[in-house]
Amino acid sequence: MGTRTRLRVTTALAVFTLAATACTGGGSGAGGTGGPAGKGGSLPRGETLYTTGTQWGPPANYNPLRNWDHATGTKGLVYETLFHFDPDEGKLTPWLAESGGWTGDKTYEVKLRQGITWADGKPLTAKDVAYSYGLGKIEASAFHSLWSWLSDAKAVDDTTVRFTFKEARYQEWDYTLYGQPVVPEHVWSSRTDEDILNGVNDKPVGTGAYKLKSKTQDRVVWERRDDWWGTKALSMTPAPRYIVDVSNPSNEVVIGQLGQGQLDLSNNFLPGASSLIKSKKVVSYYDKAPYMLSANTAWLVPNTTKKPMDDAAFRRALAASVDTGKIVKGVYGDLVKPASPTGLLPQWEQYEDKALIAEKGFTHDAAAAKKELADAGYRDEDGDGFVENKDGSALSLKLAVPSGWTDWMEAAKVIAAGAGDAGIKVTTEFPDQNALNELRGKGDFDLVINNERQLSNTPWTYYDYIFQMPVQKQQNTVNFGRYENAEAWKLVQELGGVKTDDTAGMKAAVSKIQDIQLTEMPIIPLWYNGLWSQSTTGTWKNWPSDAAGAPRTAPALWRNWLEMGGFETLTQLKPAK
Repeated sequence: MGTRTRLRVTTALAVFTLAATACTGGGSGAGGTGGPAGKGGSLPRGETLYTTGTQWGPPANYNPLRNWDHATGTKGLVYETLFHFDPDEGKLTPWLAESGGWTGDKTYEVKLRQGITWADGKPLTAKDVAYSYGLGKIEASAFHSLWSWLSDAKAVDDTTVRFTFKEARYQEWDYTLYGQPVVPEHVWSSRTDEDILNGVNDKPVGTGAYKLKSKTQDRVVWERRDDWWGTKALSMTPAPRYIVDVSNPSNEVVIGQLGQGQLDLSNNFLPGASSLIKSKKVVSYYDKAPYMLSANTAWLVPNTTKKPMDDAAFRRALAASVDTGKIVKGVYGDLVKPASPTGLLPQWEQYEDKALIAEKGFTHDAAAAKKELADAGYRDEDGDGFVENKDGSALSLKLAVPSGWTDWMEAAKVIAAGAGDAGIKVTTEFPDQNALNELRGKGDFDLVINNERQLSNTPWTYYDYIFQMPVQKQQNTVNFGRYENAEAWKLVQELGGVKTDDTAGMKAAVSKIQDIQLTEMPIIPLWYNGLWSQSTTGTWKNWPSDAAGAPRTAPALWRNWLEMGGFETLTQLKPAK
C-alpha cells in the first residue's frame, strides 16, 4: 500500500496538450475568478475548490485497490477506511469504525458505526468490511502480504468484524486500518479477479462524502453528497460542494493559474514557491523556511550487489561526501530540510537515538570521506584525482534520476560534484522515468535517488522499505539497493510487533535498527521532501498553518493523505466572501 505519488511536475510534462493550459475562467459565481478553463460546463465559483498537483495526465481509473494511480479522491472522497490517522496528534481517529481494539493477543474487533449507507442507498455492514479485506487473498493484490500474518476476517454480526491473526503485527495493523479502503460487496462480488484489481471502476459507489460528477481528459469533478453519514456522526461537512482536480502540464501554467486565483490549492513542487509565499500571493503551512510540512525522505540508494557499493566503508565515505546543505539552499531555495543521518522524518524525532547519532552519524566532510576511503584501501593509483577499486580496477559510478525532474537533476549534479571532491568518480544520467523504474526494479543501476515511503503512523514503514527481505528478482516498491541483512530484517519484523502504545518498546527496537543502519549505511538519507502545498485565499480561507488558531491538518489531497488530515482540511475551509 505504499504511495507512488509523483511529488513534482515539470515542463517536461508539457507533452499533455490539455485544455487546462488556457488561463481563462471556466466557471462563474461568488468569490475570485473562474477556475482553469475546461470542458464540462461552469460551476458556481464560490462553491468549487480547484486543485492540482496529483494527476500527470488523464485520470487512469477510479479503483481504490489500485492505490498508486487512481484519480485523486477515489480513496478518501468516495471510498473510505475504518480509521483516519492524525499525524499532528500521532493517533488513529475512528471513521467507518466507531471503535476497534485487541480482544486477545491475536484477535482484533471492529465495531462499525450504525446507519452508514453506500451512495446507492444500501447499508454498509460488517460483511462489506470482511469482503474488502478478503480481497487481499487474491495473489496479485497489492496487499496480498497482509494474509501471510492475518488468518481470518469475519463478520460476527451486522456491525462487528473480527480479525484473527497468525502473528500480531501491531504497528503494521494500525497502518492497514487507515490505509485499506472498504468497497461494497453487492457491487464488487460479481466481478472477476482481474476486474477487481485492475478494472477502471468508472461508476464508483462509496460511503464517502463525494460522488463522481464528471470526468474529461484534464479533470475530475466530484460533487458533495448531502446524505453523507459523517455530517451527523462526525459533526463534519466538507465545505466545497464541488472539487475539481485539474491535471496540469507545467509549473508555468500552475503559477499562472495561482496568480489569477483560478486554482485554490496546488500540491505541486513549484520552484520559487518561497518568493510567492513571501509576496503573500499564496499561503503555505509556515511563512518561513522550510514553508512546508515534511512528507517523505529522499535517499541516495547504492546498488549493494555491485562493487564497491557492496562495501559499508565505501558507502559511509560516499555519505560524508554529499553536501546536502548545498542542495537544500541552492536547488530548493530552503523549501526542504536536510535529513537526519537516520532519515527519520521530523514527526518521528522521539525515536531517534541521539547518543548513537553523535557516535556514528555522518555530516558533509570531504576530508573525512577521503580518510575513510584510504583506510578501507581505496587509493588513487594513476594520479587522475579519483580512487580506484581495491583491486586496482577503474571505479566510475553513474547516478540516475528521471529526465525532467529538474530538482532531482540539479541535486544529482551536486552529489556528483561532492563525490568528486572526495575522490569518487560519479557521473549523472537522466533516462525517461518509466525506463529508469524498470532498470531500478531489475537492479540494473549504480546509484538512484528515491523517496517512495511517506510519513505514516509508524517508522516501521520506513525500515520495511530499507531492509525488506527476501530480495526478489524484481523489486518494485522496496529495497531497490538489494541490501541483505537477516538480523536487521528480523529486528524490523519485531518492531512491527511492538504494541502501538508502547513508546519505550518502540524506542528500544528502533535504536537497534539505527545502529545497523548507521554502521552499514544501506541507503544515504539526503533531505526531507515537503508536503508541497500552495493555496490562494480569493475563494477559500482558513487553510492549515502554524498560525495561532489555524487548523493543523494536512493541506494536501495526495493519495493516502486524505486519510492523514487532507479530508479534515476540507471540512475546515471557509468561503472567503
